[in-house]
Amino acid sequence: MNIALNRFSGALALAASLLSATALAGSANAQDEGLVVYNAQHESLGREWIAAFTKETGIKVTMRQGSDMQFANQIIQEGDASPADIFLTENSPAMTLVDGAGLFAPIEKETLDQVPDQYRPADGMWTGIAARTTVFVYDKTKLTEDKLPKSMLDLADPAWKGRWGAAPAGADFQAIVAALLQLKGEQSTADWLKALKENATPYKGNSVAMKAVNSGEVEGAIIYHYYWFGDQAKTGENSKNVGLHYFKNQDPGAFVSVSGGGILKSTQHMKEAQAFLTFLTSKAGQAVLKDGDSYEYAIGKDAPSNDKLTPLADLNAPKVEASTLDSKKVVELMTAAGLI
Repeated sequence: MNIALNRFSGALALAASLLSATALAGSANAQDEGLVVYNAQHESLGREWIAAFTKETGIKVTMRQGSDMQFANQIIQEGDASPADIFLTENSPAMTLVDGAGLFAPIEKETLDQVPDQYRPADGMWTGIAARTTVFVYDKTKLTEDKLPKSMLDLADPAWKGRWGAAPAGADFQAIVAALLQLKGEQSTADWLKALKENATPYKGNSVAMKAVNSGEVEGAIIYHYYWFGDQAKTGENSKNVGLHYFKNQDPGAFVSVSGGGILKSTQHMKEAQAFLTFLTSKAGQAVLKDGDSYEYAIGKDAPSNDKLTPLADLNAPKVEASTLDSKKVVELMTAAGLI
């Protein structure tokens, strides 16, 4: 009986040892992840930033890739239990959604001071890290400059029916609509969306819309600028027939969308998370935008963008408060218009 008891005790000890080892392994694996970034920016840019940050600081970063609203809604569902430390987006409405849920920690003043006021919210709960501008890409074999729309709103004219395209289901385009809503109000936005439904061909993504212009399927499309520059820097096969039209004149079609970065207040790595955003907005972090192949705008103070880009100051963009872009109302209006 003593032998059996001893064997039973030994088995319990072994099981406890195995459970302890498993727990330690799980803890080690969690620690091995370092900072966890929910990255809704382009994956290649996210990896460039992380590699540069880790090289400079030695801090390990694990990136999880997704989309703006996918991650915003996931973070809200996860609440204080979110495994993420940092949230990066392509457009600001997703940042506003998480900020409105009270899930961000304040950004350190050192970081905020590196970014001009117009590219970050007044509450200091997140910051701009990059930017992109709206453009009208057009088929140079079919349209001359004098035939281009003077305003993005002109595309609602029946004369443009069947001649242009967009990617209305994407966060990029919905950010553009959010700017239109802020600038022109609900009725004007609803009217434009109704005309969009009637006039435009929907595509799955900006690059697909640009390819459609290049192939002659449509004469023009609303996209963000860097799709054209990125293709031109490679083979140019999807943009050889495509020209860029900047609306300027503070038109809604000259909207500059701010990419955001925020720290979740539930993070267990606050010091490292703050250091990550400080790096992204620093000269070194913004140089990744200038020297890399993302062709997004650098927005840090005195940080130059890629030489091929039209300077931000020359875009004559409308004044839009990025922190109040209303993604919920946009979804409501676009759903009512039958676009999503």
